[in-house]
Amino acid sequence: MPQDRNYIQTVALKDVKCFALHGYYPEEQLTGIYFMVDAVVEFTPFGDTENLEHTVNYEVLNTIILEEMANTQKMLETVIKNIIDRTIDAYPFVLTATVGIRKLNPPMPGEVGHSFVQLSYKA
Repeated sequence: MPQDRNYIQTVALKDVKCFALHGYYPEEQLTGIYFMVDAVVEFTPFGDTENLEHTVNYEVLNTIILEEMANTQKMLETVIKNIIDRTIDAYPFVLTATVGIRKLNPPMPGEVGHSFVQLSYKA
């Protein structure tokens, strides 16, 4: 890419569906529920755009998401922070990262489509 241009590249995964045991209440950690995860990272591209080592590999990002979703936590905030921290460790050139998790049909009175927690990082 020409050096005189200021490109920002985005790599994202949307609607990664996971069954997991996250929840503050003990019964949530026994029964589990479905979650949807979105992860978006931005960085300044460098070098050969055909080289996988010069970008964020979304297969790696997916692995991080799946591994952290399998690691039961009380709070989704913890899961999200772990996903972001591992992503930054793997790709220190990331400028921004935003991860959101939707808990589908959370167990509470009324009809709730999903609850949502999101965290953003900026270098």
